[in-house]
Amino acid sequence: MFAILANILYPRRAASRLANKPGSGQVRDRLKEMLTTSLKAGEKRRVATVRLILAAVKDRDIAVRTDGPSEGVGDDEILAILQKMVKQRRESTILYEEGGRMELAAQEQEEIAIIKEFLPKPIGADELKTAVAAVVAEMRATSLKDMGGVMGVLKERYAGRMDFAQAAGQVKSLLGG
Repeated sequence: MFAILANILYPRRAASRLANKPGSGQVRDRLKEMLTTSLKAGEKRRVATVRLILAAVKDRDIAVRTDGPSEGVGDDEILAILQKMVKQRRESTILYEEGGRMELAAQEQEEIAIIKEFLPKPIGADELKTAVAAVVAEMRATSLKDMGGVMGVLKERYAGRMDFAQAAGQVKSLLGG
């Protein structure tokens, strides 16, 4: 009860306590800063897209909170959300183009560009091959039964930077699949 009252009476203290919690990371802060600057600049598309991202993050925070006490999702989870949003928009773009709705396809492309601003630079095809080969060698993987373990390590090390569909193909070819 006292904590709630203190948060109401002293909102700056509450904000500083929340900022130090592990669930609030750099990506979340960058999103909030981008929303503020976009609102001030009057960039409607950017404001709408950042609000969609923040809503998805908040939705995931709520889902995690129902599983137990938590301060929210970390940067890894936010990057996964962003990647999922990019994938959804790419699929929508294809459907809109097939349906002759070029204005909606262009809108989706703009949203993809905005979302990608928050993702780390993806690794190239050569770097992908090298990383996959290194993890396969490190884990001494020899058959397709080891593919899950290899993919788990790749997801842990290259979250937000690697196209895991391509990585899975590389792993499969290396393991004789």
